[in-house]
Amino acid sequence: MSDTVQTTPARAHLDDLAAFVSASPSSFHAVQEAARRLTESGFTELSERDEWPTGAGKRFVLRDGAIVAWIQPASARPTTPFRILGAHTDSPGFKLKPKPTTASHGWLQAGVEVYGGPLYNSWLDRELEFAGRLAFADGTVALVRTGPFLRFPQLAVHLDRGVNSDGLRLDPQKHLNPIIGVRDAASADVLAHLAALAGRDGDEVAGYDISVAATTAPAVFGMNEEFFASGRLDNLSSVHAGLAAMVDLPDEWDAIVVFAAFDHEEVGSESRSGASGPLLADILARIGAGLGATVSDSARAFAGSWCLSADAGHAVHPNYPERHDPVNRPIVNGGPLLKINANQRYTTDALGAAEWARACAQAGVDYQEFVSNNAVPCGSTIGPLTATRLGIRTLDVGLPLLSMHSAREMCGAEDPAAFTAAIAAFLHPTA
Repeated sequence: MSDTVQTTPARAHLDDLAAFVSASPSSFHAVQEAARRLTESGFTELSERDEWPTGAGKRFVLRDGAIVAWIQPASARPTTPFRILGAHTDSPGFKLKPKPTTASHGWLQAGVEVYGGPLYNSWLDRELEFAGRLAFADGTVALVRTGPFLRFPQLAVHLDRGVNSDGLRLDPQKHLNPIIGVRDAASADVLAHLAALAGRDGDEVAGYDISVAATTAPAVFGMNEEFFASGRLDNLSSVHAGLAAMVDLPDEWDAIVVFAAFDHEEVGSESRSGASGPLLADILARIGAGLGATVSDSARAFAGSWCLSADAGHAVHPNYPERHDPVNRPIVNGGPLLKINANQRYTTDALGAAEWARACAQAGVDYQEFVSNNAVPCGSTIGPLTATRLGIRTLDVGLPLLSMHSAREMCGAEDPAAFTAAIAAFLHPTA
């Protein structure tokens, strides 16, 4: 990142976001980095297999590519409400297939499968890496990352003369097979290379969850350095904001504050570590049980609780303004978004909008409203899933981005710090 401007609180925050994203090429690395930061801030890791302490404390639990942390104050009672920040750790891209090492016409390649809805063309001609977890036959697990290792090479314009006039068409099975070398496949093995990074042999690998990630470092740019570009801003920008807010909160308040970052949002959240799974409900139930909560007590606690679903949103695109609502046109550095959809693809209602306005006013930051063009289908988030599973009042917010689902997205350089401040005010309201 550039050092040409004087460091400000917003810039220091941006540098920390860059460091977090760089440390998090996969959902598993993201929760590892989150756990490291929480531990340094006085949180204690718990195992789901153990009995949990019932008194006050700062704690967190890992489940695969998800993490849930909470602050339980000494004043907590069976009916104490929860203040929850929900986000997701995964990003759209590609994952390694079984039998991944292949060869074609003298090139060594890797077999990958599309994960979620990436913008295919944005992944072309970039230095990429493999990152994720390996499970070994002896039951141990290791996180690995290769650094620059693979590339999706685009066909030269000389061999596709109409590409600029007729458009680029990519068949994900035919055209998105990355190159990794020029040796014969018999003399090379992707899994062996990954295992060696963990100090193991390839034949010890019994399973793996390996993603593809861009390796280009985050950067501040623009005429006045007002923009920030990085991979995985959807949705590590929200994970980082929630973490940054969480570690600075006071220990004592009249709510139990929770940070929940789920995996698999980009593919529907239907997994044991996704927002449609039981993770958050299980943890809230165990916290309540530790406080002696009855079924009635828990229902009362949930009735007074709030969940802030934080996920990236769209800034108006200057070259495609017709794809946006003609009146509500968020811009970068205009403040975080309040996301609204009449069909409940986002959960924000009137009370949620008022709560977000209160939080932003407390934080001293502006916010913007986002609503889709009526002719353009609206995306969704973990918000509706959480509201449906728990019955907790939920609202949807996020950073405004350009190039969402690109290998390299961008936001405003001022927005991440403002977003974190608003989240902190949501989690810890003051009179």
